[in-house]
Amino acid sequence: MRRAAGAAAALLVANAWAAAGAQSFLPPWNPPPPGAGTAFAVPPFDQVVDLYGDAVNPQLTLFLAGNQFMVVPDLIAAFKRAHPRYARVFVETLPPGKLAAQIASGALIMGSLRIDAQPDVYAAGQPRIEALQRERHWFGATCDYASNKLAIMVAAGNPLGVRGIADLGQSRVRVSMPNPAFEGIGRRIEALYRKVGGEALERAVMQRKLAAGTTILTEIHHRQSPLNILDGRSDAAPVWYTESYFQQRLLHHPVATVEIPDAVNLHAIYTAAVLRAAPHPRAARDFLAFLATPEAQAVYRKYGFEPARARRP
Repeated sequence: MRRAAGAAAALLVANAWAAAGAQSFLPPWNPPPPGAGTAFAVPPFDQVVDLYGDAVNPQLTLFLAGNQFMVVPDLIAAFKRAHPRYARVFVETLPPGKLAAQIASGALIMGSLRIDAQPDVYAAGQPRIEALQRERHWFGATCDYASNKLAIMVAAGNPLGVRGIADLGQSRVRVSMPNPAFEGIGRRIEALYRKVGGEALERAVMQRKLAAGTTILTEIHHRQSPLNILDGRSDAAPVWYTESYFQQRLLHHPVATVEIPDAVNLHAIYTAAVLRAAPHPRAARDFLAFLATPEAQAVYRKYGFEPARARRP
């Protein structure tokens, strides 16, 4: 009897584990790149989700700020249809500060892997591109190609009734907050705290609650913040609107979006820039021109982005 009870308990645990696995929300959230190869990934232990495509001998290397990760498969497929000569494309979608550090240092070390890829095109928020150009003179041609705005991601049903940015200062609301040290959105959100609630709101979220553990600083917010909400570690996450749109509308994950009124919201313009030291300058110029085409703009619209001309910071 004891053995049967133990077996039944084990079966229940196994079934519960299987059910939980079926409901897993772990990345990558995007399909793998097309082409033959041995597929291997053991999330969350052995998986790389912000490096996409052909890392060996690419004909075009793109560093795109991480919040664009969801567009990459469709965008690269459309680019290859328009320019079939570029069969091998490599894309990194890490935070823009990390990508800039990789350019400056010459390589990315991820675990025990060293990648010395240097980009042909670097794309980030307009202020970061302008600052890097002033400080380092890295870029040649540039173009604005999309815009975005801020929103708040919460669990489905919004159980704490978060209504806006001011509510993130409440002690009961656990906040997943992008680290302003290297994520451009973090500085935008700090500015929004000051705009909505003055320095008192910024101190509440970024000092008092951080010390209390009810604000979590992320290192790669476009991956961590959704998982913090889905796993119940956080109640609210200020994010780019497109990230919440993707999780809620396209992946159908159990999250909801609290929109921020335009009167107080902050908007971002995304700029792509050709590196003066681009290994593949012609491919870089072709990609910049492609970003302005109806095909590329349709991909960005699919994922909730707006045209660059629609908003100004």
